[in-house]
Amino acid sequence: MKYAYRILLLFLICSCGDQQSPQKTETTETLTTEADETQYQGSTFLKILGTIQDAGSPHIGCKKDCCKDLFDHPDKNRQVVALGLVDNDHGKKYLFEATPDITRQMKALVKDDILNKNEMVDGIFLTHAHIGHYAGLMYLGKEATNAKNIPVFAMPRMKKYLETNGPWSQLVLNNNIKLTPIENEQSISLSQNLTVTPFLVPHRDEYSETVGYKIQGPNKTALFIPDIDKWNKWDKNIVAEIKKVDYAFLDATFYSGKEIDNRDISQIPHPFIIESLERFKALDTLERNKVIFIHFNHTNPAISLDSKEAKNILDQGFNIARINDVYRL
Repeated sequence: MKYAYRILLLFLICSCGDQQSPQKTETTETLTTEADETQYQGSTFLKILGTIQDAGSPHIGCKKDCCKDLFDHPDKNRQVVALGLVDNDHGKKYLFEATPDITRQMKALVKDDILNKNEMVDGIFLTHAHIGHYAGLMYLGKEATNAKNIPVFAMPRMKKYLETNGPWSQLVLNNNIKLTPIENEQSISLSQNLTVTPFLVPHRDEYSETVGYKIQGPNKTALFIPDIDKWNKWDKNIVAEIKKVDYAFLDATFYSGKEIDNRDISQIPHPFIIESLERFKALDTLERNKVIFIHFNHTNPAISLDSKEAKNILDQGFNIARINDVYRL
């Protein structure tokens, strides 16, 4: 009798344990989910997805010291210039520029600190029709991901160019992308506390306009100008514009121009970094810290943070964009 009682008691204990286990697991999962959602709240930020000029590094056909070892030993961090914009409050994410490195750059926006785990972004903002800034759109076509109506924000000439020239027009006809028109100085509201404003800048505009963007988050604002001709050709004062924002991602294609010895530098005008340093020298320490140089030509020695050129930039209180760096908005 005692033996039967013990068996019955053991059965009841095991049964109770089995009934409680699912509740314990469910509670744990609920708490984990709530904790995960909490870490995203108030989390709006920019992420550096690339820092290099259109043609990448190593550069096609390059025999110089800046490239020769990279053909056999690629540097995975040398990706073409792009920014990711993450709005975790609303579960959205956007890409600035569609580069030849878009495959890896899209994947970089599927990370632990990003609530939206979709492989595709909620929109792409283009600056102009030079290869490194829009050629990545090809990967949204049927030969690759065959995307569905990805919003692509484009200025009037840029929009028309994509609509009327293949293979880009095929992306439009197949509804891989949905072109969204934007206008100079007209803000686009992406959410209650996130706006993007395009503005025209002077550059080689063979097929489209060239724009920079002002990106305004809930707390901070950023300027993004990866390509522009000399600062004095712009109808705005870059020093004044820097003072209006919290971050300024600025064209740093060439350090001095000396690194280009096989092409006419006047045909590829950009503000040399040394020119920018001279123009920005009136900025105080706080204002200088806002400047983040980006869009480095493969010849630019400042790509290497160990170079004397990079140290000169940093020693003067300015910054150099590095892939995967995050800037809170």
